[in-house]
Amino acid sequence: MRRSAPLWILTTLLGTLPTMGCLFRTRTVEQQYSKAPLQAATQQELVDAVNRQADKIRSLQATVDIDTSAGGMKKGKVTDYKEIRGYVLARKPAMLRMIGLMPIVRNKAFDMVSNGQDFKLWIPPKNRFVVGRNEAGPPNAAQPLENIRPQTIYDALLIKRVNPDEEIAVLESGYEMLYDPKGRRVVQDDYELVIIRKGEKGWFLSRKIVFSRVDLEPHRQYIYDEQGTLVTDARYADYKDYDGISFPSRLEIYRPEEEYDITLNMVKLEINKALQDDQFVLEQPAGAEVVNIDHPQSSAAALPR
Repeated sequence: MRRSAPLWILTTLLGTLPTMGCLFRTRTVEQQYSKAPLQAATQQELVDAVNRQADKIRSLQATVDIDTSAGGMKKGKVTDYKEIRGYVLARKPAMLRMIGLMPIVRNKAFDMVSNGQDFKLWIPPKNRFVVGRNEAGPPNAAQPLENIRPQTIYDALLIKRVNPDEEIAVLESGYEMLYDPKGRRVVQDDYELVIIRKGEKGWFLSRKIVFSRVDLEPHRQYIYDEQGTLVTDARYADYKDYDGISFPSRLEIYRPEEEYDITLNMVKLEINKALQDDQFVLEQPAGAEVVNIDHPQSSAAALPR
């Protein structure tokens, strides 16, 4: 049988490969793996750990150092805000207040509060009082600070329970890239708890909680909207014991759509301290420019001057 030309050419090429060492080279791929001892857990054990932690914490009051950056590829530049001292109050089911102070002079940089549905944000340096629903948008590129929502801080700060009536949890074994004490990149195995939630239009990816296998603590949480878009990327680090409750002393919250990043470093943290209703009240300051992001057109006409 007559061999086809392409097959004959391939056979000839493969036969000459040993004599063509200058064209082909084999090299060893070295992958550095973490040597830290790893712990094991089942899907149910991780779900139970999340739910126990959620049930333990009813409220928290924290003094924090805040680092914030706003901007990125969409805006074409990044603005950093450093050395902001802040105070965070959180109370279940969905109350949060956060106050930020200017460096050195300690005047208020911002004051914001949410009840889980609506929010208020007071920015004294700009004399602007922003109100609206937590999910209102789109982001205001001209006023990056106005894109921060108290509910975003709350959802990252207090990881929610996994509700078996509305959610399905699936366990995935993965890995993360870390750095060893010498600054070299290393691979370390992790657990990823994928949480699928039932929404109005069907099931959707709601969250993904990443657990370090060194301590089995949540070290990262991805939060998605019903369209599958990543809306919050939260990182947790440096867990410490606060009155018998393990809690991260460093929390970084990144919002890719609004292009801002907030890092909270805990200076002082009190868990389950009684918080009163009036601590979550933020009144509109006299003479402030009011911006209602739910009704931007009508709001502009009603602004006090």
